[in-house]
Amino acid sequence: MSEITVASRYAKSLIDLAEEQNTLEQTKQDMEFFVQVVKSSSQLQAVLRNPIVSHEKKINILKGLFSGKVSRSSEAFFAIMVNKSRGEILYYTAQEFVNLYNIKKFIVKASVVSAAPLNEANRQAIEAEVKEMTGGNIMLQARVDPSLIGGFILTVGDRQIDTSVSSSLKRLKKDFADKAIL
Repeated sequence: MSEITVASRYAKSLIDLAEEQNTLEQTKQDMEFFVQVVKSSSQLQAVLRNPIVSHEKKINILKGLFSGKVSRSSEAFFAIMVNKSRGEILYYTAQEFVNLYNIKKFIVKASVVSAAPLNEANRQAIEAEVKEMTGGNIMLQARVDPSLIGGFILTVGDRQIDTSVSSSLKRLKKDFADKAIL
């Protein structure tokens, strides 16, 4: 069974438990924090994946890093995962938990890359358009890439809308090259 499939099952169990205990929001914050910390530490990633490091040592490391910063139920979840020799998929499980939470709460992640910073009116217009497209609440991440020259690239899930000037110029150049060859 793949790591993602196993992680998904553990994440589903954790989300069910969090709902049952009315700690869904806190657990989501804990899992986001965990993902952020693990993503920024290649050493922690290596320790969690290493089968030679004892379960006890992994649990002590996790307690040292997260005790007082996450709920007791999240700490207990980390310990259970490590004791079941699932430390290597703990990161994927936390990621999958956040994904399941977003699905449950109808939160859609979208990103927009624009040639210039978006003003508030443009940001709201894009959010409204995406909300109409998807029917969910939008979590929009925006960044600037001057190489686009003008326009923007909007990504929602596996869909992408590219209105950038640089892409238009590339298509035009390709069309001219294709016609020159004929």
